[in-house]
Amino acid sequence: MWFYVSRKKKVKTLEKRVKQYGWAVRMFFLTLCLSSVFSLISQSLMSSLGIVTSVITILTFIFVSICFDMVGIAVTSASRDYFIANDKKGAEIGLLLVDNSEKVCSFCADVVGDICGILSGAGGASVILSFSNIIQDQTIMIIVSTLVSSLIAGVTIFGKACMKAKAIKNANKIILKVGYICEKIFFKKNRKIVDT
Repeated sequence: MWFYVSRKKKVKTLEKRVKQYGWAVRMFFLTLCLSSVFSLISQSLMSSLGIVTSVITILTFIFVSICFDMVGIAVTSASRDYFIANDKKGAEIGLLLVDNSEKVCSFCADVVGDICGILSGAGGASVILSFSNIIQDQTIMIIVSTLVSSLIAGVTIFGKACMKAKAIKNANKIILKVGYICEKIFFKKNRKIVDT
């Protein structure tokens, strides 16, 4: 009997670990595939962009990265009780997001952050390439290359640092808003079917 109970405990522990690390493995392959695809797209498309277009593209990807990082932080800080007691639009999806906070945080902060990092890096390479056509001096080009890379990293980190405090302070409101947006975009048809 003792052996049976002990074995049952071990099986449950193993199942728990498989569930816990299974998500991490899936995230690894998802990130690997998406990063590869976006890396190929960015290298083929962004090499032909001009300086102005590249800068706009970089800023767009930095903004997306900051927003998703904010959602990732907010979902881990949000209170489950707030969404249970709330009957506003988006509260149901918000509760679902909070219940799966580690997955949502991992997707928002890591997967989207990684993809935006690749794309903004490719945009930076495009800016450097555009400057290399104008500037012939190799020393100046090294300085320009360093400045562009440092600026991209600096703006991204600054933006994320500013948003972190806001995300923790207003976690419930942010996730409620995200829940509302998700409901409008993804669950609109289902809602109509239910209503009729």
